[in-house]
Amino acid sequence: MINGKQPRILTNGDDMNQSIWTETAQLPTFQPLQGDIKTHVLIIGGGIAGLLCAYHLQQAGADYILVEADRICSGITKNTTAKITSQHGLIYHRIEKRYGLDAAQQYLDANELALTRYRELCRDVDCDYQERPSYVYSSEDGAEIRKELETLRRIGYPAELVTETALPFITGGAIKFPRQAQFHPLKLLAAIASDLRIYEHTKVRDLLPGKAITNHGSVTADKVIVATHFPLLNKHGMYFLKMYQHRSYVIALENAADVHGMYVDDYEKGMSFRNHRDLLLIGGGDHRTGKKGGSWRELRDFAHRHYPLSKETAHWATQDCMTLDDIPYIGQYSKSTSNLYVATGFNKWGMSTAMAAGEILTDLVQGKENPYAQVFSPSRTMLHPQLLLNAGEAALNLLTPTVPRCPHMGCALKYNVQEHTWDCPCHGSRFTRDGKLIDNPATDDKNM
Repeated sequence: MINGKQPRILTNGDDMNQSIWTETAQLPTFQPLQGDIKTHVLIIGGGIAGLLCAYHLQQAGADYILVEADRICSGITKNTTAKITSQHGLIYHRIEKRYGLDAAQQYLDANELALTRYRELCRDVDCDYQERPSYVYSSEDGAEIRKELETLRRIGYPAELVTETALPFITGGAIKFPRQAQFHPLKLLAAIASDLRIYEHTKVRDLLPGKAITNHGSVTADKVIVATHFPLLNKHGMYFLKMYQHRSYVIALENAADVHGMYVDDYEKGMSFRNHRDLLLIGGGDHRTGKKGGSWRELRDFAHRHYPLSKETAHWATQDCMTLDDIPYIGQYSKSTSNLYVATGFNKWGMSTAMAAGEILTDLVQGKENPYAQVFSPSRTMLHPQLLLNAGEAALNLLTPTVPRCPHMGCALKYNVQEHTWDCPCHGSRFTRDGKLIDNPATDDKNM
């Protein structure tokens, strides 16, 4: 039981996007835009990134509105595992190697500030906020763990090497970050959204310089923030080459262990763990969207082996935009679009980086400098091996002579037998069996 409510057990063929957060929170509703309106800042997208941008702009006294094509938090936000942490896998030694120690310091400081902001916001909101240590563990010999720890020591962060964990298997060591946090994201967002200037069921059909055309009117704006998970404009920024989407799965177990913290494997296809009240949430089964992976089967096999007395009460799936260098794109949409901004590519760490995006973009749209903007700049170098992999995947699927095809850029869709959906391996758009759009960057349903 959660808050006195029994979670609905989902089975294949049900809507896979009913997480425990959706089952136990009530979000406010907003009217659609009717007619034409003017504002200084237009935010497109009502997930956590868009809502936190709106919140920060309102706190700054700025003139803004937010438009959402469906309901707020109806996309990826509701399917998170809701960890608020600066520990995004073994990222800091990789940032140091690519961009230098100062960049690693900027990235850490931006996410530590995000943690502070959550502490302040959650103080007066009943959203199951709990401080917990965060761990990234190694399934192998721990060589990468040692590299990460060395960089963190050079930065001056009080990370700790741990040789034993509460996980039901032996690891090659783990790095512990103190005073990280976990929470119920929709409860917090419901509380802050109620006072924001939001229009739901307002879909942007065309984005022109200084003007957005919606299904119910137009919005004239001096500045525009695109917070639509995957950016909606292809002609600027090259996001269709700079990112791909990654699918992962979660099960919630009763009668399983308390792991006393939040855990993630240093291996991309490893597992993550955290508790929520009397449930253990296990994530994993990952794969590139449109490809095959372990999905819930892998997680259930693990649970059967390690928690044989547990009972699955819910399962769901989520999707993340993955960048070329593991750092989100937050800032000016492209060098040629001076009044257009973006927040995307959160690489599975959308809770802390969405808050960082709110801080950074609020400064930028007001003409202020931000100390963390440089490390997140969307215009940084694209010269990374992942670029060739993304381009190759797109070329392969564009040349595949099958139907149906994705309306985004014409790639061949693949059928996802676990979730009964049509998924795009190029850029991650997803559709129901009868062609209804589930996830962007496609903006329209597909004729099947």
